[in-house]
Amino acid sequence: MGASVLQLREVLAARFDVPAGLRQKPEQDVLRTGIAPVDKLLGGGVPKGSLTEICGAASSGRTSVAISLLANATQQGECCGWVDAGGVFDPASAAEAGVELGRVLWVNCQGNAEHALQSLDLLIQAGGFGLLVLDLGDTPVREARRIPLASWFRLRHAAERAGTALVALEREICARSCSAVQLELSRKAPLWTGKRLSGLVCQGESRKHFRAQVTDFEVVR
Repeated sequence: MGASVLQLREVLAARFDVPAGLRQKPEQDVLRTGIAPVDKLLGGGVPKGSLTEICGAASSGRTSVAISLLANATQQGECCGWVDAGGVFDPASAAEAGVELGRVLWVNCQGNAEHALQSLDLLIQAGGFGLLVLDLGDTPVREARRIPLASWFRLRHAAERAGTALVALEREICARSCSAVQLELSRKAPLWTGKRLSGLVCQGESRKHFRAQVTDFEVVR
């Protein structure tokens, strides 16, 4: 009587000859965004082998967080893909933010969300990518919501098998229960340097945990 959970786990492991590697769940590998308050909010960063949703309106910090994540991933030697449903990705701005473009495959779908999903499916099945971003930020919410949950589940399972950090950028949460992490961003206040608008103060709310957690961070232009 009174045995701890750890003691019980060891007893069961010995009784059923469970391999040592399965007795304790390993920590999940993550990719840092490089924005300290956001990484802390997410418990270290964006998890690999999972689907993460980053959503928010225009000028909410949505793309800035994703570009910062992309920069950190490429600087760590990861091969990355950016599936651009709206055709709005700017390689020059990404390079200025520290993205190593030689490690990024950019797929420009020119406004076709269906082609974006098909392209993402091909890339994730091919394997070898540490980070894949599906940019639906300029896709109308009604169209993004038409993506069936079965498609999100298939992509999530493919990410789990490949060990890829799969990130969807959207105006609103679409994958819902299919995503392991949901980060909702909003613009809080302008950031001024004298009379010049130098950036924004944004707010991030993580729904990874049972209770939503909130943090503020700056996006400098």
